[in-house]
Order: sequence, then structure tokens, then C-alpha cells
Amino acid sequence: MHNRSTQALLNVGHAIDHMFLLIFATAVTSIAAEFGLARWEDLMPYGVAAFFFFGLGSLPSGKLGDQWGRRPMMIVFFFGMGVSAILVSLTTSPIQIAFALALLGVFASIYHPVGIPMLVQGAARPGWIIGVNGLAGNLGLALAAVVTGFLVKYAGWRAAFAIPGVVSLACGVLFVLFATAESSPPAKKKASGHPIAGVTIAKLLFVMTLAATSGSLNFNFSTNANYELLMDRFQAISRDPAQIGLLLAFVYAAASLTQLVVGNLLDRYSLKWLYLAIIALQGVFLLLAMAADGWMFYAVQFLFMAAIFGAIPFTDAMIVRFVDDTMRSRVAGMRLTVSLGASSLAVWLIGPVVKQAGFTTLLGVMVAISAITFAVVSTLPRTPAPKAER
Repeated sequence: MHNRSTQALLNVGHAIDHMFLLIFATAVTSIAAEFGLARWEDLMPYGVAAFFFFGLGSLPSGKLGDQWGRRPMMIVFFFGMGVSAILVSLTTSPIQIAFALALLGVFASIYHPVGIPMLVQGAARPGWIIGVNGLAGNLGLALAAVVTGFLVKYAGWRAAFAIPGVVSLACGVLFVLFATAESSPPAKKKASGHPIAGVTIAKLLFVMTLAATSGSLNFNFSTNANYELLMDRFQAISRDPAQIGLLLAFVYAAASLTQLVVGNLLDRYSLKWLYLAIIALQGVFLLLAMAADGWMFYAVQFLFMAAIFGAIPFTDAMIVRFVDDTMRSRVAGMRLTVSLGASSLAVWLIGPVVKQAGFTTLLGVMVAISAITFAVVSTLPRTPAPKAER
């Protein structure tokens, strides 16, 4: 197990990863106005490069994490995120911000295949560790909503990128000073054997990637559209960006607690049936959101985000349960490259779909994606609950 400073910084890193990727979506209306665009939907596709490289970069990031070392890769992560966020704040046109966000996506790709395997290395209760880490990541989404909303209102959208960038650089310095040193890169250590007999890595990777891709589509659709979606459904009550940001931050913070519950249950019960239950609830709540408005929509938004966030720990839990630590970063990288690369399409589609068909159609697409995720997860291999394995 790592020391508490390492664990804390790794959890902060997850918050930074998700926060930085959502700043653009939260500030897009202000950025579009400064760049001379009439509608925020016309600028939204320029953010797709960040999510594309967030996925594509996971493959080399995972490989380097196993073969070069997870600690040095996390140092690169903190400093790279800080510098690239500051560069975004200096852009003056849509094409410039697209390139700067692409660079941000490259560094953001490091965290999931490197930081999470580093965190669960040798953990006695990996489900709980993953749940706490997932909560930290989603608190980053809450920070993106509330911090960006206030900074945009009182200091401008450029400060919304630059100030968090400086914070990331400071975290990088702390990680250099306090993070646990590695004896050797994971790939050079002796494998401990296959955790679950009879489950091939190829089959697991195939099912896991399909499930993660469909799940990531809903995650990207929701987190990138939620601010404007709440603004649309809440317009009779408020259109103040700081207030909307605060309301959305509360949704993210409260819904994120689901991951603690799921993480605890993963250490006790069968992974497959828990996963199916969460996905089923996700589809039901999204259906309800299609017909809701005002405060009713706000309540349902909390429910569907709780279900979407609650599904996040499962793919990481699968890697911990099925894959040896010597190759976890590479397996995670392969899965993330496909799932996040494909789901980056969601960011590109949000603007055109909402512009042409409205938010109700977008929610309908998300319901269909939940159904696909349920079908894919149902093909996962049956394994005993963790207690039975001991």
C-alpha cells in the first residue's frame, strides 16, 4: 500500500483529470461570444479533440506506466495538465483552442491507465479504494461546474483555465516530493498468476471495451451537456451562470456518493449483477428526464447522474479482479483507447443534435445507449462474490 500522501494526491489527480476536461463545456457560451460565434453549439465540436486524444493517448500511457513506471508518468500528468490548461487560456480563436484542448487531452489520457492501477496496487479492499477514487473524480466534475461558473462570471473564462492550471503545477511539485518511490516498473516484477481461472484476457477485454464504450458515451453526453441542459430546462426559474453552476455542482457532488456505495458492494457481492442493476436504473431515470422540467427535472437529473456515476467503478474493478498487476496499465490503456476514443464522438454530436432536434432527443439517445450497455454487460462471465473467493 502507498502512503497517505500518495493516495491523497492520486485522488486529487482524478479530480483534476475530470475537472479540466469539463471546463470548456461549462464555459463554452462565454468563449463562443468572445470568439464571435452566435451560438455555443457552433463552438462545441472544437472540444472533441480533447476527448479523442484522452482516449487515443491511453494506449501509450498504459504501456509507459507498466514499462517505465507509474510514478514518473504521474509526474508528467500533473505538470502536463497544468501547462496545457494555461495554454488554453491564451488562445484567441476556435482553431487555436481546438489544438490546445487536444494537448490537454493527451496529458489527461495518462491518469486512468496509470493512476488507478497505481492506487489499487496491493490494496486489501480494491472496491472501496476505487469507489473513493471515483468520488474524487466526480467531485472534479462538481468543481468544473461551480468553480468555472464563478470564475467565468467574476474573472472571465481565461481565468477558469489558468487558475486550475497553476493548482495542477503545484500538485506536481507535491507529488515529486511526497509520492512513494517504486522499486521497479510493474512489467519487470514477477506475475502472481491469473486472478480468476477460466477467463481469458481477450474475451474480458472485448466485453469490457464494449460495455465501457457505451457507458462512456452516456458519461460524455451527460457531463458535457448537463450545464446547457439544466439552463434549458430551468430557464423559467433562473439563467444566472453562477447559480446554474452551483446547482449542477450539487448534483455532481451528491450523485458521486453512489460510487462509495458501489465500491463497498463490489467487495461483497457479484460484480455482474450489481452492474446490471445500476444500468437498468440508469435507463429508467433517463426516460423520466425526457418529460421533466423545472425542479422536477433537477430531481431526476440527480437520479440519472447517480446511476451514470455508479456505473463508473465497474470497469476498473474488472481489471483488478481479472488482470495481474504486472500488466494492468496496458490492459486499461487498450480498453480506454477504444472506449474513450469512440465516446469522444459524443462531444462532437452534442452541438449538432441539440441544435437540430433538441435536448429531449439527446436524452432519448442516452436511453438507447443504456439498453445497449445492459445487453453487453449481461454477457460478462459469472464469477463468485469476493467473500466466496476467499
